[in-house]
Amino acid sequence: MNSAALSKLRGLLGPGGVLTPSDDLSRYEQEWRGRYRSLALAVARPCTTGELSGLVEICAAHRIAMVPQGGNTGLVGGAVACGERRELIVSLERMRSIRSIDVDSASMTVEAGCTLEQAALAAHEAGLRLPLALASGGSATIGGVLATNAGGNETIRFGNARAMLLGLEAVFADGRVWSGLSSLRKDNSGYNLAQLLAGSEGTLAIITAATLALKPLARQREVIWLTVASPAAAVAVLRRARAALGETLTAFELMPALAIEFVLTHLGNARCPVDPGAGWHVLMDCESSVVGEWLREAVVKVLEEALSAGEVGDAAIAESRQQAEAFWLLRESISDAQAVGGLSLKHDISVPTAAMPAFIDSTLEELETVVSGLRPCVFGHVGDGNLHFNLTQPRSLSAEAFRALEPQINETVFARVLEAGGSIAAEHGIGLLRRDRLEELGDPVRLEKMRRIKRALDPGNLLNPGKIVRMEKGGSD
Repeated sequence: MNSAALSKLRGLLGPGGVLTPSDDLSRYEQEWRGRYRSLALAVARPCTTGELSGLVEICAAHRIAMVPQGGNTGLVGGAVACGERRELIVSLERMRSIRSIDVDSASMTVEAGCTLEQAALAAHEAGLRLPLALASGGSATIGGVLATNAGGNETIRFGNARAMLLGLEAVFADGRVWSGLSSLRKDNSGYNLAQLLAGSEGTLAIITAATLALKPLARQREVIWLTVASPAAAVAVLRRARAALGETLTAFELMPALAIEFVLTHLGNARCPVDPGAGWHVLMDCESSVVGEWLREAVVKVLEEALSAGEVGDAAIAESRQQAEAFWLLRESISDAQAVGGLSLKHDISVPTAAMPAFIDSTLEELETVVSGLRPCVFGHVGDGNLHFNLTQPRSLSAEAFRALEPQINETVFARVLEAGGSIAAEHGIGLLRRDRLEELGDPVRLEKMRRIKRALDPGNLLNPGKIVRMEKGGSD
């Protein structure tokens, strides 16, 4: 970065507002899993929307590319410099205020650097709920969650992040601020820019604040752990639960026995309430904001019918909040435990729920011809079709040998996903990891329109260049 631009940024942002390579930038330059790392020009840390606007104006004038970064909890390299050129990382970590909570409109306005956990706690203290649950909620920020349109465990009921988005404030590539914060549920006055920016991964504008819809607090909750013989049986239970429990069905998670084995063996921080060796496990969470005790009765009836139909092998209902949290701890520990179990090739994919059983069976069968002894750890959110199709290295192969098979394995998995009418990026986004694959497999008309939108809003290709789609190279001095 030239000295003139650096001096302007320091004058704008003040002490601590600009970190340079002479400081330790490692936590900004490297994705938390360590897969992506490149050197940044510097790290800018604005405190206000006005400061961010001025920062972007300076960068636009000097042709400096910017990478917006929230909690840096992403999994596809979307929030780190891409390495094609030196870029300025713009960290929103100091913009973390809860601007307001409106109980009457059931909404809250929060800044982009506010963590999901911080926002959820503030909503709870106001007697409301922000219904977006991520394992990384303590670090993931609102801006990043919206920029990636993150999903989570409760998407089956509440939808992805964009479903909660009412209004947005953002800074565009020329430094101008769009103030679209609003708690209105009905506003058909033109194109919905907020929804355009949701899921754009910081390539169209930098989100600075958002107004989010809130829900009533749960007054009844039942958390159930089940065993099933197969994914097909899990889908049958899901169908039955949806019909009987309606919108109270909040989460429906599928896990193989191997995932449970990984957690119990490698972490030791959880226990399984049923036989851990059963073929497949399901975690079901049901909630209602209506006061009463009828939900337990309804859940028990569903379980009795599923047991009678042979869809469920065993079941345990949490009898306390602590037990419910223990059930969820087991589910949310899978990724950490799998990392200890060996190298994993991960695929964040989605397929229609009805196609899920056949997809899992046929894809694993084909993969066995590619690499023998594969240890599949396929788990995820059955109700919304999102699977973490993770594959752990065979015991007979080194990590390096298994990594060498990644292109062939990916080719097989993604081909089967598309055949099933699914998506190669369900909730983590495209970033760097899936960009080339999207260009290879994506609809050409859609990709061309995406590039046109990018060019219209960021003609200099200065906002998170190299992510989602390739554009012509911009400059940086």
